[in-house]
Amino acid sequence: MTAFATLVFIAGVYGVLAYREARLDWWLGATAAMLLSVTLGDLLPLTATVLYWVAATAITVVWGVGSLRRRWVSGPLLRQFRRVLPPLSATEREALQAGSVWWDGELFSGRPDWQKLLSVPGARLSAEEQTFIDGPTETLCRMIDDWTITHKDKDLPPEVWRYMRGQGFFGMIIPRRYGGLEFSAYAHSQVIVKLASRSVTAAVTVMVPNSLGPGKLLLHYGTDAQRRHYLPRLSRGEEIPCFALTGPQAGSDAGSVPDRGVVTWGEWKGERVLGIRLNWEKRYITLGPVATLIGLAFRLYDPGHLIGDDEDLGITLALVPRDTPGVQIGERHVPLDIPFQNGPNHGRDVFVPLDQVIGGRDGIGSGWRMLVESLAEGRGISLPSLATAGAKIAARHTGAYARVRRQFNQPVGYFEGVEEALARIAGYCYQMDAARELTLAALDCGEKPSVISAIVKYHLTERYRQVVNDAMDIHGGSGICLGPSNVMGRAYQSIPIAITVEGANILTRSMIIFGQGAIRCHPWVLRELDAVEHPEPAEALAAFDHALLGHTGFLLGNAARSLWLGVTRGLLSPAPGSRSVRRWYRRLNWMSASFALCADAAMMTLGGSLKRRERLSARLGDVLSELYLASAVLKRFEDHGAQPDDLPLVTWALEDGLYRIQESLRSLLRNLPSRPLAWSLRLLVFPTGYPWNEPADRSAHRAARLLLAPSQTRDRLTAGIFVATDHAEPATRIDRAFVSACAAEPVERTLREARRRGLLRSSTLEALATEALEDGIIDAAAVALITRMLADQRHAIEVDAFGDYGRQFANEAVPPHGGTDFEASSDAQGGLG
Repeated sequence: MTAFATLVFIAGVYGVLAYREARLDWWLGATAAMLLSVTLGDLLPLTATVLYWVAATAITVVWGVGSLRRRWVSGPLLRQFRRVLPPLSATEREALQAGSVWWDGELFSGRPDWQKLLSVPGARLSAEEQTFIDGPTETLCRMIDDWTITHKDKDLPPEVWRYMRGQGFFGMIIPRRYGGLEFSAYAHSQVIVKLASRSVTAAVTVMVPNSLGPGKLLLHYGTDAQRRHYLPRLSRGEEIPCFALTGPQAGSDAGSVPDRGVVTWGEWKGERVLGIRLNWEKRYITLGPVATLIGLAFRLYDPGHLIGDDEDLGITLALVPRDTPGVQIGERHVPLDIPFQNGPNHGRDVFVPLDQVIGGRDGIGSGWRMLVESLAEGRGISLPSLATAGAKIAARHTGAYARVRRQFNQPVGYFEGVEEALARIAGYCYQMDAARELTLAALDCGEKPSVISAIVKYHLTERYRQVVNDAMDIHGGSGICLGPSNVMGRAYQSIPIAITVEGANILTRSMIIFGQGAIRCHPWVLRELDAVEHPEPAEALAAFDHALLGHTGFLLGNAARSLWLGVTRGLLSPAPGSRSVRRWYRRLNWMSASFALCADAAMMTLGGSLKRRERLSARLGDVLSELYLASAVLKRFEDHGAQPDDLPLVTWALEDGLYRIQESLRSLLRNLPSRPLAWSLRLLVFPTGYPWNEPADRSAHRAARLLLAPSQTRDRLTAGIFVATDHAEPATRIDRAFVSACAAEPVERTLREARRRGLLRSSTLEALATEALEDGIIDAAAVALITRMLADQRHAIEVDAFGDYGRQFANEAVPPHGGTDFEASSDAQGGLG
C-alpha cells in the first residue's frame, strides 16, 4: 500500500467514525490499531509515522483520560463560558423550557429518523367531529353574509351570535364534563378553515375563545373551583372571554408588561378580603368590546409582604369580570375594515380577590410560563388554519377563474406568466396544508412543539400573503372591486392582520424561531448552559464535560455527513417512503446535516452575540423552517396514499423548498464574520457546487394545470372550505362556469381546427358554433355546450357597481351590465379572431 493510499485509508476510517458518531473508546481503539499497522507495516515515511504517533498520543491523553480532559479542556472552557455568556433570565429560561421538542429536534440532529415521522398517526376527524363540521358549521356558514357584516352591520348578526353560543362553538376545546365539545386540535382547525373560507370575522370570533385565553388557561392551570365555575359558562357562551396581554409599551416584548397589581386588602361582594389592586392599559384585544370575562396579564407586587417575603412576584394572570368597578371596556378598533370585535380596555384601581388569580395562590408569578406554554399550542392552530383557508380559497376560485376568464382568444390560465402564479398558489397551498396537518397531528399526540408553532405561524401567514397577492394579480379588475361578487378581496384585506397578531412576523423570524430553537432543539447546548449555571463546582464540571464530549462527537458527525452527502448529493443515504419520492428524503438528509453543522459553527464562533445578529439568526431559522415544511410535504403525500396525481405538487413544493434552503445557507456563509470559517463550511456543505434552482418551468406547468381542470387532486387540495350551492353566490357562478368551460373544451378544439383549415369563417365562438352546426361539423348538443359556457362565463366574471356611492354604499349594488370587466365584453363572447 502506498503512503497516499494509507493516508486515504486513515482519513476514511476517521470519517466513518465521525459519520457514525462513534463512542470515544471506538476512536481510541481504531487509532491504536492503525498506529500499530502503520508502524509494523512501514506504510508511511518515518517522519509521517512519528508525527502520527505524536498527534495521536497527545489527543488520546487529552481526550481519553477523563481527569486530564476535565483539567485541560472542559474546566477552562467552562470558566470561559461563565465569563462570556450572559445569565439566562427567569423569563428566558421559562420560554426555553416551554413546550416540547419533537420533529424539530430530529431536524436539528443532522440525521432525522424518518420512520419516527411516518409513524405519527395522520390527522383524522372522529365521526362526531365530522358530523359537527357537516352540520352546525355548514349551517353557520350559510347563515353568514360577509358583505352585510362588513359594510352594513359591522358585526355578526344577533342570530349568528346566538347560534354559535347554542351549538358550542365557543367551547370546542373544553371537556365534555364541563359542557364543551372536547374536540381534537385537528377538528378545531377544520372548523376554523371552513368558517374562514366564508367569513374572516366569524372565524376570528370562534378562534379566540378556543385559543390563548381564559378557557385554555383555566383548563391547564386553573383550580378545580375555577374550572367548575367558569368552564361551563364559557362552553355555553354565557361568558364571552378575551385575553388582555398587549399594551402600548408591551407588544412583542410581552415579558416586560408594565401593568401593575398590588397585593392589598379590599372589598369584594360585600366582604373584606385579601386581593389585588390593578391598574392597566391594553389595546388590540380581540373580543374585548363584547367580553364579559377578561383574562389579564400584569406584574404583581407585594410591598407590604402580605403573602410572602418577595416584593416583585412576577407576571401573573387573573380573571376580571367586565362589571368589576374601575373596568373601562367597550370601545372598538377598526382592523382594516374586518369587523371582528377588537378594542382597548383599561383598569383604574380595580380590586379582585386572590381567588381570581388563575391557579389561585399557586399561580402567582407563573403567568409567563402559562403564556409561553399555551401560546405554543395556540399558534399552531388558529392563524395557520386561517392562512390555509385563504390559500385553499385562492387555489379553488383563482384556478377556476383563470380557466373561465378569456383574453386573446384563450383562457388566461394558459399564459405562462399566469401559469407561474398559479403554480405558486397550488404548490404553497399543498405545502401549507401539509404543515398544518402535521402540526395538528403532533398536538393531538400530546406534543406542545413551541418552535414548530412559531414556524407554522410565520411561514404559513407569509405564504398566505404570497398566494393571495398572486390570486389578486390573476383576478385583476374583479379582484380589486369590492362587492358581494368579489371572492378574493376580503382575504386580501385581512393579510396584515394575520401577519401582525400572535407575534409580529418580523420578530418571529429574526428572534424566535432559531433563537429559541437553537437552544431548545440542540441535543447538547441546553445541557451545557445548565452546567454553566449549576451551583456545585464539581457537579457542574462533570455535567459540562459530558455535554462537551457529546457535542464534539455531534459536530464531527455532522461535518462528516455533510461532506459525504454533499459529494454524493445524498444519493447513498438511506431513505424510506414511496419510490417516487425517495430522492427527496435523501436530499433532506444532506440539508439536515448541513444545517446542524452551520448552526453549530455559528453558535460556537458568535456565542451570545448571535441573537443580536438577527439576520444571521433569521437565515438559520429559515433553513430549519424549510426543512420542517418539506418534511410535512412528504408526510402528507404518504398519509394521503402516495397518489401519483399529487406528485406535481410535491415536486414543485420540494424544488422550491430546497432552493430556499440553499439560498439561505448561501446567504449565511456570505455574511459570517469569520471568512475562513465560511470558506470551510462552503467546502463541507456544497463541495460540488450549488445544485438547486427555482422550480423548473415544467414543474410549474404541471402544478398549475391541476388548478385548471376538475380532478381528485384539485378536490383534495381544496378540501375543507365552504362550497356554496346557491346559484346567487359568486363562488357558485365561478364553479358552474368552470365546469361548463371544461365540458365545452373539446368542442372549442374542433371549431378552432375547422377554422384553421378554412372550413369555417365566423369570428366569434357563438357564430362559429352556429356555422359548424349548419355544415354538420358538430351537433346540436355541442352547440348547447358552447351556449351554456358563454352564458355561465358572462355571469362568472361580472363585477359589482353601486349607485349613489357616497350615501348608501352597502345597500345599492347595481347588477353589472354592459361590459363584463374593465374591458369591453367581446372577449366574453369567446371570439376566435
